[in-house]
Amino acid sequence: MAIRLTDVANEAGVSLATASRVLNGSARKPAAEISDKVRAAAEKLGYFPNAQAQALARASTKLIGLVVRDIADPYFSTIARGVQRGLGDSGTQLLLASTDSEPEREIEAVRAFMSQRTDAIILSGSRGQSEDDGLLKLIENYQENGGQVVVIGQPLASTGGIQVDNETTSENLAGELIRAGHRKFVVLAGDENLLTSRHRAQGFLSKLKRTGLAAVDVFHGAFSREGAYMAMSDYLRVRKPEEADQQVCVFCVSDVMALGAIRAVRESGLRVPEDIAVVGFDDIPTLEDVTPSISTARLPLEEIGRWAGEMVLSHGDARKMVVTGTPVLRDSSRLHSDNR
Repeated sequence: MAIRLTDVANEAGVSLATASRVLNGSARKPAAEISDKVRAAAEKLGYFPNAQAQALARASTKLIGLVVRDIADPYFSTIARGVQRGLGDSGTQLLLASTDSEPEREIEAVRAFMSQRTDAIILSGSRGQSEDDGLLKLIENYQENGGQVVVIGQPLASTGGIQVDNETTSENLAGELIRAGHRKFVVLAGDENLLTSRHRAQGFLSKLKRTGLAAVDVFHGAFSREGAYMAMSDYLRVRKPEEADQQVCVFCVSDVMALGAIRAVRESGLRVPEDIAVVGFDDIPTLEDVTPSISTARLPLEEIGRWAGEMVLSHGDARKMVVTGTPVLRDSSRLHSDNR
């Protein structure tokens, strides 16, 4: 059985990309002690570097690939702007691919960036509950040949990047709303198969439970503006008369969903926040133009993108950062005086 670079990396306790840089002649050299561990592991296992991989490891195209779920979503466009800032005046060009939430298109984008011999690929977007074996194999092959992968959002095996602690952030947001006086909640939880929406809803509901509260209702649907519009419309059709007597706070697992929910509230003839309070998550730039101002959990989206770009330039293999958002209460969750 042939010894693979993966086996050497596991033996040495380093990432695939680090092992590749040591053994395939890359100009980006890890620390001496790490290099020694990798060479010792290769010698022990009888691994011999591949000539094609060595050539690729030494080359640099000055191209970085960025894969996002939806470039029209301000969440992703803000991250993309941040990545561009992180690359600065390095001379590195950013290539962009949008998957429209289709996993197979993410694989297609990674393949395309591999064929263009990009120096690194940044993946930004919510993952499903199970990792795609096809995507993982592609990434493994890319790393074995000297490529670097940085993930924004949920972690992916053998990669570094910036992880958002969605669950803790949602717990903190729920705590602030409870402290502000809210007691009745509805959760528009998005797609329960996406880890981002699942963790945000779980964190919020967990905080309610620990405080002795429970959501009036939880609605699942598309993780989008239209999905929230439909879910909010469904809730308004079925809500009980007693719920109309006391202001309900609706937590949407993204700001874009909050915008869809507000549209449904207004079309029903109700007001935000006087009749129904609405809260989002992310603090996208678009919120600056919305009335009433929307309460949310603020993530430093542009900074997250910048950190990813800088991580690529510094060749920070498998280095991980964890970011927790900050609750920001604005007019959309203002408690009506009759409900205080």
